[in-house]
Amino acid sequence: MRLTKLVPMLRVHDLEESIHFYHDLLGFRCTGRMEGWASLQKDDVELMLALPNEHEPFDKPKFTGSIYFQPDDVDAFWKQLKDKATIVYPIENFEYGMREFAILDNNGYCLQFGKEIR
Repeated sequence: MRLTKLVPMLRVHDLEESIHFYHDLLGFRCTGRMEGWASLQKDDVELMLALPNEHEPFDKPKFTGSIYFQPDDVDAFWKQLKDKATIVYPIENFEYGMREFAILDNNGYCLQFGKEIR
């Protein structure tokens, strides 16, 4: 059996605010919606957003990692986001061969953007 896709589902406190963050700052479009849930897409990347439900207690995001995006032009994304989002770390080249930066979304999830340095 093989896996064909990974689509993160992020729990959020305010679905409308979160949809607007991903749409207005990152260019995602809402491709599906039901009560308490939304599907977002930009190019080949998909995310789902969901309000908390009775199966999982939720007071704040508990995800300890980050969501890592690989845009074709990381510098263009940096210029677009640097004055509009909370910066975790600014764009820089790392010794492991990536040029990247990170921001926080409106829920506190860490979003990293990186491109391999050639």
